Amino acid sequence: MFEFDQYLGFLAFLTILTIGFWLMIFLLTFVVPYWIFGSAMERLKEIREEKKAKRAQK
Repeated sequence: MFEFDQYLGFLAFLTILTIGFWLMIFLLTFVVPYWIFGSAMERLKEIREEKKAKRAQK
């Protein structure tokens, strides 16, 4: 059915596919929401500081 080198290639393919799958799951469930939430919080802080600066000028 398979020769030994084909078997090793198939195992390498499955390994890379599995690593890619779990990496995408990790990125989509943890890294991307963390990045979006963090950038939104930073933007809200900047908006608050701009409002305070405008009030202080008046």
